Amino acid sequence: MKAIVQRVAQASVTVGGEQISSIGRGLCVLLGISLEDTQRELEHMVRKILNLRVFEDESGKHWSKSVMDKQYEVLCVSQFTLQCILKGNKPDYHMAMPTEQAECFYNNFLEQLRKAYKPELIKDGKFGAYMQVHIQNDGPVTIELESPAATVDPKQLTKLEKQQQRKEKTRTKVSSESSRERNAPRNKDDPSASSGAEGDVSSEREP
Repeated sequence: MKAIVQRVAQASVTVGGEQISSIGRGLCVLLGISLEDTQRELEHMVRKILNLRVFEDESGKHWSKSVMDKQYEVLCVSQFTLQCILKGNKPDYHMAMPTEQAECFYNNFLEQLRKAYKPELIKDGKFGAYMQVHIQNDGPVTIELESPAATVDPKQLTKLEKQQQRKEKTRTKVSSESSRERNAPRNKDDPSASSGAEGDVSSEREP
């Protein structure tokens, strides 16, 4: 599990032109979940984020207080691209946890944060949505966190990665076949043929 933690004066998340979440002074956390992450990594990350000393104390001494000490807010945003592996110049995301599993894991992460702190001070983006994240970095201060390496059998991890690659290839093949079917010329006598733009389909995968 990886997290980019930024000390902010304020931060917000906008989806479709509508602001859905915002905080004042506190932390903005971009969280990337990997295939091998377990409850152990989740709990480690929760502890680290909440106890990270990036704020000053009452006398102005830097790096003395955590977000909990100061009773500031935390804005979390799911960020699978943190699990990117570059293949040349092309990002590869096969090490990121699959969407369905990751959403459940991420919600559990938020729940644990709220239990360990104050629920009303933990804010969230919108999982899986195309978001604009507005961050006013205070300092700037940016800390990269990574959970300890999980004790996972390398063979099992390779197997999981290959399963993800097969799923991606299957989705690509199905999409390609569907596209060919849509674009195939139809006999003018075919009653199901359409001369208009009906049935046009576009799809886009957003981060």
